[in-house]
Amino acid sequence: MVCGHADKIRMQVRHVSADGKIWIQSDSFLPLTLLGNQVNIFSEDPKSPGDYREIRGATVEALGAIHFADPSAREGKSGIKREQLFLETGVSGKDKGKQVEALGIRAGDPIILDRPIAPGVFPDSFSGAYLDNGLGCFAAAEVAALLAPAPLSNVRVQFAFAAFEEIGRFGSRVLVNELKPDVLIALDVNHDYTNAPNMGSKRMPALEMGKGFSLSTGSVTSPHLNSLLQRAALDNDIPIQLDVRGADTGTDAMAGVLASADVAAASLGFPIRNMHTVSETAHTGDVLACVHVVERFLRDADKSGLSRENFQSAHPNLAGARLLEAERPEEKEEEGGKKGGEK
Repeated sequence: MVCGHADKIRMQVRHVSADGKIWIQSDSFLPLTLLGNQVNIFSEDPKSPGDYREIRGATVEALGAIHFADPSAREGKSGIKREQLFLETGVSGKDKGKQVEALGIRAGDPIILDRPIAPGVFPDSFSGAYLDNGLGCFAAAEVAALLAPAPLSNVRVQFAFAAFEEIGRFGSRVLVNELKPDVLIALDVNHDYTNAPNMGSKRMPALEMGKGFSLSTGSVTSPHLNSLLQRAALDNDIPIQLDVRGADTGTDAMAGVLASADVAAASLGFPIRNMHTVSETAHTGDVLACVHVVERFLRDADKSGLSRENFQSAHPNLAGARLLEAERPEEKEEEGGKKGGEK
């Protein structure tokens, strides 16, 4: 199974007040990053449940104006609390709250950022809302498109878009439990740690946008599966970056364990900047690297007859690891000098 997740980080209406303000729940967004951004409200028709209308043009606000903010907020010493967020619709006149309610807007209506994907300033970069995880779904669909003209003969591949990843990866565990794959390859965004602000002291993996797809090690990921993916990358000159995970991959790669299924899992991604904001930024080369390494791995697996039994027996045996000793720099220089003298 090659799996992306299709759910967006949405906001929701939580209260409409008498002055016409639509107070919202910000979910997994940083409240500060939402201010001033235009959104679309998807309002369910109270008279026809299941029928949604789209309302455009509202913006997310909190303080109203710098003149109304306390000194600490003006100076950037304090932030915005999620309870302060509301939508500005421009409503005026009498009974502003009733005017808003007359549109049928009510608690629970979902709100989505209105920000299309657009090219960045520099070549091969692009920016927009919801690259997390539109990119994972895009990559999964692209792998399917590459395989379609010459389908595999020995390996059956399932392509999936999971729901509910952003609230606990509940959708992928249902898919794994229902479809019973032997191998799960999760495709998801990752962080550009190298260029992230205030992260240098944390010594995170040197993942960087524009240097290839990322492959997670640790957690529940399968070392054998990872080795096959790395081999596909090396054999085809596809740039790869290794990520490190502890107890949790943070992606749908955990679905097998969460569904109590015996699945060999891998977590592949593309380093992006500004995750969970309106301006997530990525690099086309990283996405293409991920797409092509998965396609090459699947074709290699099909050619070699890779099966479930391979994953049951091909475990790393560290007792058989070769002993590697470091060489002193002066020894290398001396050896180089001797060779040079002989010449």
